Amino acid sequence: MKAYLKTWNFMRVLRLALGIIIIVQGVQAKEWLFVALGGLFSLMPLLNIGCCGASGCNTPVSKSSKKIEDITYEEIK
Repeated sequence: MKAYLKTWNFMRVLRLALGIIIIVQGVQAKEWLFVALGGLFSLMPLLNIGCCGASGCNTPVSKSSKKIEDITYEEIK
């Protein structure tokens, strides 16, 4: 359990708290669509998934060692 909680950060806890709040508000208002959405929003931080999966929105770092040449511009009047 400790190893699982080590990977948690502030945003993940905040997403879980907001999901639980949405569930509670949906039950109080008897709006079952909100309960379902709150369940979805609570499940996402528990499984560590997001819009594109775990770390799916990261861009790869270029491993190329090519040096970019300076570009010169000429003013045209």
